[in-house]
Amino acid sequence: MTETQWHEELRAKGYRVTPQRQLVLEAVKDLEHATPEEICVKVRETARGVNISTVYRTLELLEELGLVTHTHLGHGAPTYHLAAEADHVHLVCRGCDQVLEVRPELAAGLVKALDDELGFVADVHHLTVFGRCRDCR
Repeated sequence: MTETQWHEELRAKGYRVTPQRQLVLEAVKDLEHATPEEICVKVRETARGVNISTVYRTLELLEELGLVTHTHLGHGAPTYHLAAEADHVHLVCRGCDQVLEVRPELAAGLVKALDDELGFVADVHHLTVFGRCRDCR
């Protein structure tokens, strides 16, 4: 999603494109998977007066509007990324903390088994799997 599309999306939903919203969106895009604290540090490179509560409120609004989404890659704060780029499953290595992104289709067997056995429809776009990467095995 481009900056122009962000602007159009915000305006279409009745919101102004404020400098804080723009900076938070840019930080989320640049950092790919970032906590609110990491996003705040990035935003403060340009706008020193932005505080963490502004970042949290902005992320909450942007998530409600469908522009960003969050996931949990471990204990602690969630990480945010652009919703347009959220079509993946996260693999987190417990050895080196590397985060890999894989196609949701790789979890198709799990999704099918959950549906067949439990009637449960899984949303793997919010899935994080913990384990060990090839190098840490």
